[in-house]
Amino acid sequence: MKTWTTALPILAVIALALTLGSEPSGVVVAIVAVLLAGAVLAAVHHAEVIAHRVGEPFGSLVLAVAVTVIEVALIVSVMLSSGEKGAYLARDTVFAAVMITCNGIVGLSLWVTARRRRTAHFQASGTGGMLAIVAALVTLTMVIPTFTTTAAGPRLATAQLIFAAIIACFLYGLHVLTQTVRHRDYFLPVTKEGDVLEDDSHAEPPTTSEALYSLGLLMVALIAVVGLAKVESPIIEETVETLGLPHAVVGVVIALLVLLPETLAAVRAAQRGRTQTSLNLALGSANASIGLTIPVIVIASFIVPGDLILGLGPTQLVLLILTFVVSTLTIVPGKANLLQGGVHLAIFASFLFLTTVP
Repeated sequence: MKTWTTALPILAVIALALTLGSEPSGVVVAIVAVLLAGAVLAAVHHAEVIAHRVGEPFGSLVLAVAVTVIEVALIVSVMLSSGEKGAYLARDTVFAAVMITCNGIVGLSLWVTARRRRTAHFQASGTGGMLAIVAALVTLTMVIPTFTTTAAGPRLATAQLIFAAIIACFLYGLHVLTQTVRHRDYFLPVTKEGDVLEDDSHAEPPTTSEALYSLGLLMVALIAVVGLAKVESPIIEETVETLGLPHAVVGVVIALLVLLPETLAAVRAAQRGRTQTSLNLALGSANASIGLTIPVIVIASFIVPGDLILGLGPTQLVLLILTFVVSTLTIVPGKANLLQGGVHLAIFASFLFLTTVP
């Protein structure tokens, strides 16, 4: 692992030094895009190494903060170059993250497990709690703005933005406390009989020197991600506009890039029959995408010029309601099969289609 996780951040920083302030095109754009994706994967890997060293609950916070830095960097970079369209970018990206995690990753995990073992088993108590926090977070920060009246349009007034940021931080902190301290047993993989599975992926914690090594490379990778995001953001928008696609597609691209490591990890866990681990990754990523990203974006909105619109549109609201209804029916029994996995994947496919063809 050390070969590519060391090389990619360094190569990404070199690419940043060579391209920052310029307008690359052609092959250079493609190379920068690959290095940006590689830097994201390397950053998450090094955050996981540090998380393993420091243990819980601080480990989860390290990983969540690293992913949030990446997501916010991409959002703010595109917002700065988007003009008026940038006002909707945070909303589109966070909503895309919810659809990807709650339907894409969940559906894929259930499908992979059920294909191999006929039925996927998990703990409804812990998973249901995570879904409840996702529902509360997205409703309070992205549904309520559509209906408030203090500020015109689907946006929150300044006091409402601050309140939403505080509530988001509180709920995410509650999620971390519950999962990592008070009720860790609710989030452990189980057999069909309900017995807790031992962690066959356990490894000895890295040494202090290895953790410091990863900390240094994590900083390098995050700098590269923030810088290359600024380089690539005009190109992403230009490509979307050239293809005649809605601007919301930019948010989907950002969310897909940020959630790529979690998706791969969830699928690997599903292949080992550890559905609970997959669901923890999916719903935990959804909580982090809202609970940490929204507060940071709110703070950035007071610094970065431009408007911030968080209220969802009619089609997004319908997809969100459908997602939570189906997710509840999936989680309550504590087990699922190909049917539930296929339904979630169908909703995810519908989200992608309706984003490109609204």
